[in-house]
Amino acid sequence: MTVDVFRALADPSRRRLLDRLNERSGQTLHELCTGLDMTRQAVSKHLAVLEAANLVTSVRRGREKLHYLNAVPINDIADRWIRRYDRTRVEALADLKRALEDTTMEKPEFVYTTYIHTTPEQLWRGLTDPTFTDRYWGLRFTSDWTAGSTYTLEQKGVTIVDPEQVVVDADPYRRLAYTWHTFTPEWAEKSGVDEDRLAALRAEPRSTVSFDIAEERDGMVRLTVVHGGFEPGSVVLESVSRGWPQVLSALKTLLETDSVLGGRPLA
Repeated sequence: MTVDVFRALADPSRRRLLDRLNERSGQTLHELCTGLDMTRQAVSKHLAVLEAANLVTSVRRGREKLHYLNAVPINDIADRWIRRYDRTRVEALADLKRALEDTTMEKPEFVYTTYIHTTPEQLWRGLTDPTFTDRYWGLRFTSDWTAGSTYTLEQKGVTIVDPEQVVVDADPYRRLAYTWHTFTPEWAEKSGVDEDRLAALRAEPRSTVSFDIAEERDGMVRLTVVHGGFEPGSVVLESVSRGWPQVLSALKTLLETDSVLGGRPLA
């Protein structure tokens, strides 16, 4: 996967497309073609290479296909390699990593794609079984995981129950979506959130997170997380954008290394 990333980044046209998405993520093919001296077909081919390298994630919105920057491969390269060398020799890579993480969108939402060496069934269990969510996430869900049902959340000794905590979509081993949890004063106290920030969190409309699961070749599963429903300047989006990469990295580690959950260590 790392080789694919470097090959994708080697082309100046593809780097230009990444720059366009860095300026505003969540663009259609038509929007990306505007103002470029490339044909629609060429842009489409470059996007396919970027998607194959996991540098771009596409999400369907009705009849439209929106393209988002995905900083995961750059993060992986930084985490696995930068620490082994003099940082001054990889300053350009570090700058690119920071640029990919600093993304502004007209329709704010968090989009993240990762590949996990597991099965769809094991991944579904990792997302829904409280025994395992507690291990990598530090929280426990209680729900029957059917569309329209509510869920209860337990975190840091606090139980959050609210009829607006709803399972929006549930297709086992393929897709799961639910509204985000309620921010209660008890949760804020345990989480170290002050009154002003709690007020800002509670003032926002409730967001929704979705998990799309797709089986790939060689025992890999693609997981795409989309957390949306935010307004510009969202405090919740700022928070989850920092939290999700850590949570998903911990989920990946658990699934790939824990024999109880059925993970298979990578060679």
